[in-house]
Parts: sequence; C-alpha cells; structure tokens
Amino acid sequence: MDVYAKMKELGLEIQQPTPLGGIYSPVRFFGEKLVYTSGTGGEIAGYESLVGRVGGELTLEQGQEMARRCVLNILSNLHHNIGDLNRIKKFVKILAFVNSANNFYQQPAVVDGASALIRNIFGEEAGLPARSAIGVNVLPGNIPVEIEILLELE
Repeated sequence: MDVYAKMKELGLEIQQPTPLGGIYSPVRFFGEKLVYTSGTGGEIAGYESLVGRVGGELTLEQGQEMARRCVLNILSNLHHNIGDLNRIKKFVKILAFVNSANNFYQQPAVVDGASALIRNIFGEEAGLPARSAIGVNVLPGNIPVEIEILLELE
C-alpha cells in the first residue's frame, strides 16, 4: 500500500520540516541505503502544546500522543529530505527519551505510541524495529518525548 494513502486513511498529513534546535542535520544518509534521523520532539503547529514530565504533569496517554507526534515530525522531515516515504524499506531502530517523573517506570508504554503509528503506516515487516525507551530527568524545552530513528531505504 502507498504510504501517503495509508497516512490519509489514518487522518495524518505531512507537516513542514521541524525547525532546527541547534547546529545539526535533521536527516543524515550513510552507507548506501541507511538513514539516521536526529532526535525530534512532538511539537506540531496547530496542535495543543504539551510540556512536562510524563507521570508528573502529563499522563501516560499524553506521553503516548507526544511520541506519535514525534514520529509524524520525523516522517515529515524524511519526506522533505528523501522525497518519497515509499522508498523506506524498513525501520531498523528507534531510540526514545521520555522526560519522566522520578517514580514513573512506564517508558516503554509511552514509546508504544510511536511504535504503533509506524506499524500502522508501514506494516509489521517494515514497521517493527528494534527499540530502546529511556527515562530522563529533562529534555530540551521541557518536551515530554524525543525520538530518533535509524531506517533502511529500498
């Protein structure tokens, strides 16, 4: 199935590329077919802004939503850099950081929001990468989730 048709079916749209938060490249190609994305937050124009620690100011469900938005931002950055998301062969690895309250231990459940979105768009074969979900005490701008992805192109 066409990635863009699947996104439309899910009510998702490609966004503008995310603004840079420093001196770096949001998407970096290496090897012949590998792509690495920089850590990306879930702030999207037109959506409610959510900041704070998951398990503190934010609920698990709000953290999952922000993880989904991180993926949408990453897909938008990829679209603007590789030209066609249908070129993605498979997602290799997700590394996610969750801004967590000291007594919050459900980081994998937060990142399930991101994993489920990737799987729902790309299918289980291409869309279920290896993954790490790490709790941290702070993220830039007090964002709740930051995600980076490694993927392979066709």
